[in-house]
Amino acid sequence: MTLLDQAAARVAGAVESARKVASRLHPPGSFDLGDHPVPTGREEAWRFTPLKRLKGLHDGTFVAGGSARVEVEAPPTVGWELVDRGDPRLGRIYIPNDRVAAQAWESFDQARVLSVPPGLELDQPVLVNVFGTGSDAAVFNHLVIDIGANARATIVLQHQGSTTRAGNAEIIVGDGASLMLVSVQDWADDAVHLAHLHARVGRDASYRQALVSLGGDLVRMASSVDFADPGGEAELLGLYFADAGQHLEHRLFVDHNAPHTRSNVDYRGALQGHGAHTVWIGDVLIRKVAEGISTYESNKNLVLTDGCRADSVPNLEIETGEIEGAGHASTTGRFDDEQLFYLRSRGIDEAEARRLVVHGFFADIIRKVGVPEIEQRLLEAVEAELAINIGLPS
Repeated sequence: MTLLDQAAARVAGAVESARKVASRLHPPGSFDLGDHPVPTGREEAWRFTPLKRLKGLHDGTFVAGGSARVEVEAPPTVGWELVDRGDPRLGRIYIPNDRVAAQAWESFDQARVLSVPPGLELDQPVLVNVFGTGSDAAVFNHLVIDIGANARATIVLQHQGSTTRAGNAEIIVGDGASLMLVSVQDWADDAVHLAHLHARVGRDASYRQALVSLGGDLVRMASSVDFADPGGEAELLGLYFADAGQHLEHRLFVDHNAPHTRSNVDYRGALQGHGAHTVWIGDVLIRKVAEGISTYESNKNLVLTDGCRADSVPNLEIETGEIEGAGHASTTGRFDDEQLFYLRSRGIDEAEARRLVVHGFFADIIRKVGVPEIEQRLLEAVEAELAINIGLPS
């Protein structure tokens, strides 16, 4: 028996006990909406979120009957289907752990399943374009992404238009598979969007995720990862740019529930304009069984004007000391005066100098995506934000 096989056996023997060890920040979930009390704003999970702006998604007072248009660009070898609620592929790896997620689970009519067969290596990204058709009534959705063993794929979710939307996504990355998932929230100014993406990473599999939040009135993205077996790797990247009055929130949870797994979290955000508010909550749980793991999480925020607020809270929950390494970092600050001075001393005016600094701040994250056409799209999106925002008075 190899060392990895021995580690897998220890995981199997510890599954039941591991499930009983819950993160203090992420209690066990439930599919039953009644098990999730209506939040008041005093709960740890909701204390940063302006509940009055959720349009009733959190307390059941939403207007039902909303719709969205979904278009998919994918080769015929990729499966894409609508399934009913009773399909056994739904709810396999994720249980809703907050009120809105449970409401989304209870309220969707049909789920979408995107599947990449085992061994298939895609040379072009799969594009899923979601167009909101109005924000007066709520839309609920459920998505399953299933990447077969040893497959390779890049999937891009693009969100545009007006909406009031809540949904969950289950992402299964099979043994030896590799997935790059990019989700871009570029909604209209009146949009409200709450989502939870949960990924399970197989043995020796690689999962990379990039969440980009630019538009919308209120966007709250929760992302979580766990591991089916040893050897899995997860890299969670994020980029957000909040304008005046926007609330952009990202919540991360990495559950190291298997030994010899790795994770890296790197999120960066910028804020400008009165009332711009960003929230980043990162949490890594290292269970007793997770020996030999390595993890690091980082969040950096750049405040461009007065009147903004950036909340950043990294957390580590460690139940074993037998690990390779674990750490976290969080920074929030204004422009680097030395960088601005350097650029201005070379004849670059202040507005352009500020633009270059912000561009470089985000470019470090964008380059990590590793897909040239997607990187170019993200750079163009950042440039569009900078063109609107960088000229505002400080």
